[in-house]
Amino acid sequence: MKRVAILAISALMAVTLLAACQEADTPPADPYDETEAAHPATHDADDLGEVNFQVSCDEAVQDDFDRAVALVHHMMYAEAQAAFQAISEAAPDCAMAHWGIAKTLYQPMWPSRPSQADRQRGWELVQAAHELGPGNEREEALLAATEAFFQDPEMDEYWPRILRWADAMEEAYQAHSDDNEVAAFHGLAVMARGQTTDDPVAHNARTTEILAEVLEREPLHPGAIHYTIHADDVTGRASENLEVVERYSQIAPSTPHALHMPSHIYVRLGEWPDVIEWNRQSAQAALQHPVGDAVSFHHIHALDYKLYGFLQRGDDERAREVLDEALSTGPYQESFNSAFHLAIMPARFAIERRAWEEAAELEPRQPDYLEWDQYFWPEALSWYGRGLGAVHTGDLESAQAAEARMMELRDAASEAEEAAFATYIEVDRLILSGRIAHAQGDADRAVALTTEAAELEQTVEKHPITPGALLPPYEALGDLLAELDRPADALAAYEAGLDVWPKRYHSLVGAARAARDAGQEERAQTHYATLLDVADEAAERAGVAEARQAVTNY
Repeated sequence: MKRVAILAISALMAVTLLAACQEADTPPADPYDETEAAHPATHDADDLGEVNFQVSCDEAVQDDFDRAVALVHHMMYAEAQAAFQAISEAAPDCAMAHWGIAKTLYQPMWPSRPSQADRQRGWELVQAAHELGPGNEREEALLAATEAFFQDPEMDEYWPRILRWADAMEEAYQAHSDDNEVAAFHGLAVMARGQTTDDPVAHNARTTEILAEVLEREPLHPGAIHYTIHADDVTGRASENLEVVERYSQIAPSTPHALHMPSHIYVRLGEWPDVIEWNRQSAQAALQHPVGDAVSFHHIHALDYKLYGFLQRGDDERAREVLDEALSTGPYQESFNSAFHLAIMPARFAIERRAWEEAAELEPRQPDYLEWDQYFWPEALSWYGRGLGAVHTGDLESAQAAEARMMELRDAASEAEEAAFATYIEVDRLILSGRIAHAQGDADRAVALTTEAAELEQTVEKHPITPGALLPPYEALGDLLAELDRPADALAAYEAGLDVWPKRYHSLVGAARAARDAGQEERAQTHYATLLDVADEAAERAGVAEARQAVTNY
């Protein structure tokens, strides 16, 4: 694959655009304008970064193979699968084309799980590759790792497969540590293994060390860039490799997931305009990558992050437009990812606006064309939002019914050996249970349950599928303590939340009010000022007006 030119489509584009507009005495384009005229295409759709796999297949398919591997690194698995399939047809004796197809059937950083049919297909592809014979030891090592994942395809298990794959990738890396593709996939495997341990951050740090060596040899390698961003999408690491974040947005300017990935770090930093802009581009690009007759989940994945960005700026009007776009588009491809965003986005829109009556009317398991029985966590999110709406509007019976259903879904996730999903559900369930206890007049139990939720959340990292929780536990705890007239404790809770999730709208409002009520005016002013810096100038929420008045009067 030919080395792609770096396209400075972030800050440089903004500076150039501003200069041009000033020269013409016209204002710059609205960065949130969705029209193509406001954001003309300036890039080659084939740009994917630099991969040089040197596959031992016919010379005629070398570039195509490099491109297919690059698509895997960009997690554009459907497109990669089609590309490898075309290679296998053009070069029937290319063993690694079968490896490539199998490689697309499992996605280590995603919550989707290969079906039994996919597991069986992956195993058969690996055996076909063995029969053809890989061309060298490195290819044999990569094939062996994929074979380890698909071993015993009849067994309905996932995490043991990830661990077998990670072990095999460790062996491959020990033998071929200077090979970019082996190192990149090994870095991904180390990070995936970390999801099964008590210290995922340490595994993520190790991942970045492995990938840094790849980037030193090849600065435009898509896997090393992509997986580095995922590795830094954990508490305390968001600022570690910002230059890599910018680089990713430049090497694949037509690839939906590449355009989306920088926002994983911008969410961690509370840089909402960047979150909004990159996901605007990603959502538009995703419409050019359908999956059969369905819309790619990359579209709604980007829209959820974009919705979150607008809500943190208090721009409810534009947030509503994003939600309407998400719900009016479709059908989306059958996927955990589609189910997750279709469940959480309506709940997110209601809860971030504290529109409790809307939340109480949320309808779980919608749209009905998805196979909801396999999506425990997404369904639980709808019940969580519905339960919060019910308890805030005085309907304790409905709130308790939602609580009961969440416990059922939590247990189902545990039985499926999805410990992280079960924990995410339990964190939310504890918050809802705390609210129910508060409504029943048991303040001590309410605080204890919500504190337990905050402590439990610290045992897991945010899943990369989501920009953030519907209601972060420390924010929920701050709200509860504020209502109990404990402003100093509420302030501590809000600020604990802001340490992890900076510049969240409601945490800033809550912290400012709690500081004011606790007699800490300077801290109140600091939070109010940050809120005004974050909020859209046209935001009409009460908190923004309050902040303007407080800062003016100070």
